[in-house]
Amino acid sequence: MAVSTNTDRGSWNSKLGFILAAAGSAVGLGNIWGFPTQVASNGGAAFLIIYLICSFLIGFPVMVAEITIGRNTGKNPVGAFKALHSNKFFPLVGLWGVICGVMILSFYTVIAGWAFGYAFEELFLALNMPAAADWLKDTGNGLKNAIVATVFMLGTIKIISGGVSDGIERATKTMMPLLIGILVIMIVYVLFQPGSAEGIREYLLPDFSMINADLIFSAMGQAFFSLSLGMGALITYGSYLNKKENIPQAAAFVTLADVGIAFLAGLLIIPAMYLAQSNGVNIFVDGQLADSTTLVFTVLPALFNSMGFIGTIFGVTFFLLLSIAALTSTISLLEVPVSYAIDEYDVTRKKAARNIGLGILVVSIIISFNPNLIDYFVIVFNNIGLPLGGFLICVFIGYAWKTENAINEMEYGFAGIRQTLFVKVWPIFIKFICPAAILYTLGQTLVGLF
Repeated sequence: MAVSTNTDRGSWNSKLGFILAAAGSAVGLGNIWGFPTQVASNGGAAFLIIYLICSFLIGFPVMVAEITIGRNTGKNPVGAFKALHSNKFFPLVGLWGVICGVMILSFYTVIAGWAFGYAFEELFLALNMPAAADWLKDTGNGLKNAIVATVFMLGTIKIISGGVSDGIERATKTMMPLLIGILVIMIVYVLFQPGSAEGIREYLLPDFSMINADLIFSAMGQAFFSLSLGMGALITYGSYLNKKENIPQAAAFVTLADVGIAFLAGLLIIPAMYLAQSNGVNIFVDGQLADSTTLVFTVLPALFNSMGFIGTIFGVTFFLLLSIAALTSTISLLEVPVSYAIDEYDVTRKKAARNIGLGILVVSIIISFNPNLIDYFVIVFNNIGLPLGGFLICVFIGYAWKTENAINEMEYGFAGIRQTLFVKVWPIFIKFICPAAILYTLGQTLVGLF
């Protein structure tokens, strides 16, 4: 391994910068469109309650583990495992996380490009340019997909090239408040429209009769995926964290931000669905609620089109909201391999961001012309790859590096941690509860495939 001598690895300027960047990594397209449809299809607030519990009982402990590994070593996922244990298997765990992040980014830019393109589709419709609007909303158009994905990737490369504090932190400090502001404004408008009340009831009134093992593990899977666990992003972000910061507290804030934005997204999307229904838009397919992709790219645009001028404003704003959420995630997905190249191969940040970003873009362009590949990538690298990575991180902390060493690291920034309940409970979750739950979820995924 090359010893990094360049100085552009970077660090966070503040705890707020880290929290917003980590929350931005967690908050993505899944929070805005995936989570609301899961809630609507699984007992409303019953699913929401279980999701919140799983986020803090399963997601939060693993997040603390990842951040601790990163800060203790000040390295990328591969370098971190190398530094903490002599067993050559564990760096492969870090490498697997890097690979998963790279492959997820390769199709994520295509989907993000769809959202970005739809913002302009709404504008072209308002300008009575239906041909241009149809071109932008055609998700099967390979050339269009490639062009918009390229724009999105170049924006991501530009931010990463700026560094940790001047690039990632500065961008997320702007985008995260903007994202929350847009959500709140749209929620206020939708909730006062006739027809949205049924959606509010569906979202906030729990149907506890629907709670079963499948719902619980579905909620746990959503919580795990939405927090960006298992791919090394939080190890990488943790490696830039100052020793004076309280890791459990920072992880709690990130978890709260993620679930809070997911809750707000549900409070927008589900009432908007029923508002669309009251306006004559069909939100059910074969008796089942429309899936998330149909909802976002068919149902909601139909709603916006039925609302006249205000609908155009809301349509453009909504898809820009999706684009912002996607960009906060693509930033972290690209930062992981960039950090790896900087640490392990002594490459400058700008060169690493450019070369790796453009390399991933080649795969994105292939996917642009073959969108059916996205389903396969999701299964292998998202549905299987991330929980596998999370499970192995739990095993590493619990049985190789040991939770005691992790707690020693957490004492920096949290001097009284050994007098708290956290020290008694967290090791139990990392050693037993989290890996068992993650393994069960992974097993259910594999059983579902075969």
